[in-house]
Amino acid sequence: MTFEIRKIQPQDNTRLAAIIRQILAEFGANRPGFAWSDPELDTLSEAYSSESSIYYVVTQQQEIVGGAGIAPFPCEHPHLCELQKMYLLPDQRGQGIGKALIDKLLQIAQVKGYHGCYLETFDAMRSAIRLYE
Repeated sequence: MTFEIRKIQPQDNTRLAAIIRQILAEFGANRPGFAWSDPELDTLSEAYSSESSIYYVVTQQQEIVGGAGIAPFPCEHPHLCELQKMYLLPDQRGQGIGKALIDKLLQIAQVKGYHGCYLETFDAMRSAIRLYE
């Protein structure tokens, strides 16, 4: 099945927040200390609206199935971004969508002047770890 990667829009916020919460619950991360409690989770289009950040959603047949973004990494290196809030619904994993999304974000990161990209995940997300390696 084909998919489309496009920039997030305000009308995507509710569905994307629901997807992220569903996936966090799947991995037992539906608690403080994880993205579950991030204040911007319900307003991602606004949170990623600056020139230094961007968030993309993945759609199949006009339905949102996941997304990911980049934003400046808060450290002393101004040319380092962070891959953030990358989530795909379970039935979308293992199809090359995650790789395509990362490739697009890294390409945009270079255009935005970033020279490196930081990311973190947790042990339970085995498929994500394999993708990032």
